[in-house]
Amino acid sequence: MSLFITFEGGEGCGKSTQARVLLRKLEQQGIPTILTHEPGGTALGNEIRILLKRKHGSSISPQAELFLFAASRVQLVAQLIRPALQEGKVVICDRFTYSTIVYQGYGRGLDLATVSVVNTMATGNLNPDLTILLDMPSEQGLERRRRSKDRFELEDLSFHHRVREGYLKMATAEPDRWLLIDASLAKAKIAEIIWDKVRKLWHPSL
Repeated sequence: MSLFITFEGGEGCGKSTQARVLLRKLEQQGIPTILTHEPGGTALGNEIRILLKRKHGSSISPQAELFLFAASRVQLVAQLIRPALQEGKVVICDRFTYSTIVYQGYGRGLDLATVSVVNTMATGNLNPDLTILLDMPSEQGLERRRRSKDRFELEDLSFHHRVREGYLKMATAEPDRWLLIDASLAKAKIAEIIWDKVRKLWHPSL
């Protein structure tokens, strides 16, 4: 049985930490699992990540940004995610298509329908079985990342408010596909909530 789980959230929400915790828990149960991230996860994706994240250099238009993320995603899905799912593994991905919707759509102001079409093309219509959203006020998350900021973290606060608004709209609209968690909870409590949900997905009878 394969399972595709993605982690989403604004800057500093702790999703990468919780993705690693879930990976270890699944591995302890003997469940074949891989953890990857966006942008990146492949040689091509890692090169694109450098372009997208660096603070200095030429500016990137919102449209170019959209297609750079899509290019990274095409490679990740083809090279890593689909093959792992076909082998019956659990795939955990730190960010996926919903990040593009909120950052390039809600944040940058690109047409949401256009972003959706690009996402569908990039993934071949692959959607997560579960999306875990770690939510916290934008100010709190950015404060956690004050020592090291990339070009997204350096955006003004209104940008991050729009990103959070987009996430909450999507999570509210599809509660069966999203797990919304207060990211200000203790790390152990967050991990417990996540594990309870994932365990039931992997073994529905439990």
